[in-house]
Amino acid sequence: MSHSTKNNVRATPGIAAGRLSAAELGCQFADVAPPLSANAAIVAADRCHYCYDAPCVTACPTGIDIPSFIRKIGNGNLKGAARDILSANPLGGMCSRVCPTEILCEGACVRNHQDGEPVSIGALQRHATDFQMAREREGAPPLFKRTTETGRKVAVIGAGPAGLACAHTLALAGHTVSVFDARAKPGGLNEYGIAAYKTVDDFAQREVEWLLSIGGIELKQGQRLGREIALDTLRADFDAVFVGIGLGGTQALKIEGEGLDGVRDAVDFIADLRESRDLAALPVGRRVVVIGGGNTAIDAAVQSRKLGAEHVTLAYRRGAAQMSATWAEQEFARTQGVSIVEWMKPLRIVGAGRVEAIEFERSALDANGALHGTGEIERIEADAVLKAIGQTLLPEGLDALALNDAGTRIAVDADGATSLAGVWAGGDCAGHGATDLTVQAVQDGKLAARAIDRWLAAQSEQAA
Repeated sequence: MSHSTKNNVRATPGIAAGRLSAAELGCQFADVAPPLSANAAIVAADRCHYCYDAPCVTACPTGIDIPSFIRKIGNGNLKGAARDILSANPLGGMCSRVCPTEILCEGACVRNHQDGEPVSIGALQRHATDFQMAREREGAPPLFKRTTETGRKVAVIGAGPAGLACAHTLALAGHTVSVFDARAKPGGLNEYGIAAYKTVDDFAQREVEWLLSIGGIELKQGQRLGREIALDTLRADFDAVFVGIGLGGTQALKIEGEGLDGVRDAVDFIADLRESRDLAALPVGRRVVVIGGGNTAIDAAVQSRKLGAEHVTLAYRRGAAQMSATWAEQEFARTQGVSIVEWMKPLRIVGAGRVEAIEFERSALDANGALHGTGEIERIEADAVLKAIGQTLLPEGLDALALNDAGTRIAVDADGATSLAGVWAGGDCAGHGATDLTVQAVQDGKLAARAIDRWLAAQSEQAA
């Protein structure tokens, strides 16, 4: 967001900084899921049945051998547990914090059918990965080492979860990787797009530091595709290219009043919060309305409350069952004081130069499942509106790549190969897998890296 826009937001009546003291903010933004103690980890691990053909493994996009790492925790072998996790998911530390485990591994746990409570897989994963990363920071030998140098160079565009996972996997295979990223810091959404209370103590950067410690990876910040770097140049200078740029654009509401002061994209609000050195200096509305039903909407709404907003309403045009945010995220938002209102389609944002209210039309599904308005109008007073209705692919620099049928993602095959020889893509910018999940982006990057490695090996054999 530009400096001038920030100034407009700060100047809007009803939007102010310092609603809570530094001490209060410290409590509000403390770790939402504190780590397990050593004894608690043993107790949690003891609940695992170590299932054969475990459903939790099938539910994990990266295929972590969950029974194996939990057994090792129970036996006191935390290093071995970390190896199980990080060999399948090099961003296993972040995923242990942000994965929607309630619909993935823990949602599939057989314990749900026995006593209504799954094994605490996410917390146990964090216990093991945090242990190993701390050991290595203190000088312990690294968990992984690169194989013999191959002499091959690969360009990775985007230092988000997909790009970092791809770079790590390629570097382990002996290739030299250059990672180009548009932002000032690596990490992508892990750094800029996730609620601060989920990743405290600068964890995103500490994880990147660990990931880069294997060597063979060079980071180049401030390099945006289509501006400082071009795809055809990278193809000429490198043996292969991976595109993991995420979704840089945001959807517009396309309603009257969207340009009023006090209206902004939720992703910008979250990024500003994540990068703020003083939360007490961060402005927030007194009456905030968040429009959307995904994780970004939940994170924006909850963090508005934690910054001191008195009334926060999350409005969604469909019902709770259709929200992409999980039931656990929705319930968490409610416990934090967020009011979730369903079947509310935004009609117009009202105000004289600045936001004063939003008018919604009540919506419903017809017999064919199509959404329609009921004609019933409701008005919610607001001084700040955060838009969280989805992100879009920015086409800049992608002219040579074919897109999917909808024109919304880069078209790829099962391994992430694009329409251009020697170019792969993954993560949210690619046209397969679940979007908005760090763990799926990691898997995309890992699978693409393995495909790139095979492709480079085949080329070397042909040249021999």
